[in-house]
Amino acid sequence: MANNGRRAVKNKKGPTTGTGGHGRKALEGRGPTPKAEDREYHKAYKSKQLAERSAAKRAAGGASRSNPGARSGPKGRATEEVVTGRNSVVEALRAGIPAKALHVAIRIEMDDRVKESLKLAAERGIPLLETGKPELDRMTEDAVHQGLVLQIPPYEYQDAYDLAEETVTKWKKGYIPNAPLFVALDGITDPRNLGAIIRSVSAFSGHGVIVPERRSVGVTASAWKTSAGAAVRVPVARAANLNNALKQFKQMGIFVLGLDGDGDVSLPDLALATDPVCIVVGSEGKGLSRLVRENCDQIISIPIDSAMESLNASMAVGISLYEISRQRATK
Repeated sequence: MANNGRRAVKNKKGPTTGTGGHGRKALEGRGPTPKAEDREYHKAYKSKQLAERSAAKRAAGGASRSNPGARSGPKGRATEEVVTGRNSVVEALRAGIPAKALHVAIRIEMDDRVKESLKLAAERGIPLLETGKPELDRMTEDAVHQGLVLQIPPYEYQDAYDLAEETVTKWKKGYIPNAPLFVALDGITDPRNLGAIIRSVSAFSGHGVIVPERRSVGVTASAWKTSAGAAVRVPVARAANLNNALKQFKQMGIFVLGLDGDGDVSLPDLALATDPVCIVVGSEGKGLSRLVRENCDQIISIPIDSAMESLNASMAVGISLYEISRQRATK
């Protein structure tokens, strides 16, 4: 039978081209796009693998680290820090800051700072580790390191009560000539203030610095650097609770003196300079906290020009320590 030049069209069931797919499975697709770190050929995948290998090595060695400039954790949870950048690293090495290792980028471009850093590290027996840039970036959390990273071990804090008791015992037995002299920090969070205070305590024959475990600065790389090496000679002790520690000090016969602009005793009139003393200094803005102030035997003020509202914490401590040292030398 003729079809008048037209081909017969068969009836089709189901989808045809242009309907959006050839079946349910075709419409489902391949699922969500994998994360970058899960894609084998992506840069993020390689970085993740490198970080996991590094973490495994640290776990095997029992070491941990913190972000640059972060403070060390509470007792039993010590952390490590890093000093980054060529200027900072060479200055840290010059200051004698304890170091665990000096990481040097592979094929680093040498200059005088790099050469001196390598020389100082070799003289002190600090291990030199050639490290790839991805690992240096991870260690510093992408901070500018210029191919040099100095790894700082965690600071080993003494217990505040043990340090005070040991010092008092030595003084009573005549092993140390001057009465115990401590500085306690109340709410100080700037590591440079801590470093400067440690330096002053060392300069004026103090016996230690007390810091609370919480909401307080710790011995960071910045504190080490500001102390100009004095942190090696002056112990820094931690107190779980500063107020309880001050009460214990008083029971040992140590007078607690708070520094405040509204003190009831002027520093030149201080009559307790030759006795065992713990000076407590608060933050520049807030000053001493209420409970700490209540636990002080006396509140001492430093006479200053009325145009100046207050002194920096480390400066106030330095002036107070000088006056105590001066009075002790004349008696």
